[in-house]
Amino acid sequence: MDLLNTRNKENRFIKTCLETQQAFVVDNTNPTRLDRLKYIEIAKAYKYKVIGYYFCSSLQSSLERNSTRINKERIPDIGIRGTHKKLQIPALDEGFDKLYYVSLDAEGFIIKDWQNEV
Repeated sequence: MDLLNTRNKENRFIKTCLETQQAFVVDNTNPTRLDRLKYIEIAKAYKYKVIGYYFCSSLQSSLERNSTRINKERIPDIGIRGTHKKLQIPALDEGFDKLYYVSLDAEGFIIKDWQNEV
């Protein structure tokens, strides 16, 4: 959504990718199973392999990172708190072919195979 700005543009972009069998990435915060389901179902209908990345992040670290953003990049704290409250950890049984667990340390991102994290 950062790039496309509207759901209509996102839908048109995804439709074009599906029709042309072009790989694509959905880089959204999809905190609930239902949020993720719409992407997973359509990708599966077009025989795509669905790979998910869960970015481990505490509420406090999310608020701290957000506080360094400026102008439109900064999200109101209430939005971050609301998203955190409804977060449902992803699971393979949602339709993912592969899931990865991503954490952050001083060196950067650490990506590990999914181990049914909680």
